Amino acid sequence: MTSPSKAATRYARASGWLRAHPLALDAVLALAVLVCMITGSFADTGGPDGPTFGTRSPELRSVVLMVVGAAALVLRRRRPMPVLAVTGAVTLVELIAGEPPAPVAMSAVIALYTVASRTDRPTTWRVGLLTMAVLTASAMCFSRTSWYSQENLGIFAWTGMASAAGDAVRSRRAFVDAIRERAERAERTRDEEARRRVAEERLRIARDLHDVVAHHIALVNVQAGVAAHVMDRRPDQAKEALAHVRAASRSALNELRATVGLLRQSGDPEAPTEPAPGLAVLDALVDTFRNAGLPVEVACSHEGTEMPAAVDLAAYRIIQEALTNVRKHAGPGARAEVSVVRVGPAVEVTVIDDGAGGEAAAGSESAGYGTAQAGGGHGLIGMRERAAALRGSCSAGPRFGGGFRVQAILPVTAGAGEDV
Repeated sequence: MTSPSKAATRYARASGWLRAHPLALDAVLALAVLVCMITGSFADTGGPDGPTFGTRSPELRSVVLMVVGAAALVLRRRRPMPVLAVTGAVTLVELIAGEPPAPVAMSAVIALYTVASRTDRPTTWRVGLLTMAVLTASAMCFSRTSWYSQENLGIFAWTGMASAAGDAVRSRRAFVDAIRERAERAERTRDEEARRRVAEERLRIARDLHDVVAHHIALVNVQAGVAAHVMDRRPDQAKEALAHVRAASRSALNELRATVGLLRQSGDPEAPTEPAPGLAVLDALVDTFRNAGLPVEVACSHEGTEMPAAVDLAAYRIIQEALTNVRKHAGPGARAEVSVVRVGPAVEVTVIDDGAGGEAAAGSESAGYGTAQAGGGHGLIGMRERAAALRGSCSAGPRFGGGFRVQAILPVTAGAGEDV
């Protein structure tokens, strides 16, 4: 005895094979229709004692017409209109010549359903009404019974139902296809949005890592050079420089740990809990540059301004990168000025210096701070990306009379950077 699971598996396999071979399915349907038509041709509905079976047999002409009509159904999906024309013609011949006619109209009903399910609604209405009118009128005019007999009305009803059923199937199929297309479009949109967010997060982390590494490694490099220079003559000053190296390296490690900690999974241990740096620790940042020998003056008038966390971090990173560039490129004896000013709905961050780096950058901004020189940096690009991500702007270039200027305008009003 076959188990239900095996029967279901066989049924699913057979259904899949038939869907993959529609011509075979239509051949099976045509054979079934032929059997039904031949069986129905032995029934006599017009006898004096009511419907009887086996009291009459179909003529050779009727058998040929039934075979032609059923054979045409094999191509009903590939050529729906020609198949309807062939089945309608053999049905019309049988209705006119048959006495009583064999049920050849069954093939025309199947063909009409196929046309309605595979064309548009206006075509279904035109073809359905024409087929219904021609076949019904022929049955009424050439029937041996009264024009309103059950057989004649049956042709009218079956052709009408075939058109309606085919149109309903076509509408259902179009509805399902629309839902499937909408779901696929939504899936593609979700994938694209996920890729965009991953790319944005990758760029943000790359900017943070660049800012942290460039700033602290530059300070470590300067202080290590100072320690090596004064090691023999001034050991106390060398110790102080090495202490600054240690502090800068520790700060770099802490910030790198915090940045890389953002990539941890939710269950990973020791996730960072310290907040991201901002303008609240600007003095500590400036002190690291002063300890490295870069005089920096600070002027701030943004006190009392509540900035979004993203804007606060971007302002801090822009100042950090700009001062790092001053220390690396402005040359000896350069001085820097930092200003943070609230201007209407935005905060303006400006870093200027009076060094020689601006002269080297004159004529080409790409030769200036933090951009491609010999090795190809990303300082200015990162600052611009930070500002653009917050719907702000960042400009950088040499100053008139020498030096370099970096200016960023970041929105701080409600909704600023809300897509970051």
